[in-house]
Amino acid sequence: MKPSNGPKLPLWIALSLTLVIVIVVRESAVVICQWAGIEKAANVVGMVAMFLILITWRMIIGLPNWLTRASNILLVDSGFAFLPVSAGAGLLLFALGDELWGIMLTMVISTLIPLWGLAILANHWLSNTATKPTSNTNEHKGQS
Repeated sequence: MKPSNGPKLPLWIALSLTLVIVIVVRESAVVICQWAGIEKAANVVGMVAMFLILITWRMIIGLPNWLTRASNILLVDSGFAFLPVSAGAGLLLFALGDELWGIMLTMVISTLIPLWGLAILANHWLSNTATKPTSNTNEHKGQS
């Protein structure tokens, strides 16, 4: 599991190669899932395949620095990581029909209740009125 320094590639080439790897793995998963008759599982199969490829690559020769640098830029500096989730959510919206409002209400409530509870706890913990443990050292001085 040693990191591989590899060639020092310009950033645009590293980004292009990383995107090509992601697209090839994802589209291969789509083709395989269509062949197997499980088209809806293509994104999950692609993610698992990419994970296994990267783990194997890392264990055998080590990941090159250009791949690490490019993937950090794509994942940290952009919303690229949320594209599959957004696409899946968009596809689901068309299939929900009459259940859309119930699911939206459930999502809003299940988001707001934990946030409300966290806000109450944070307010309690950060406020000056929170009870703080006090130690009265004067009471214990005369006792041994």
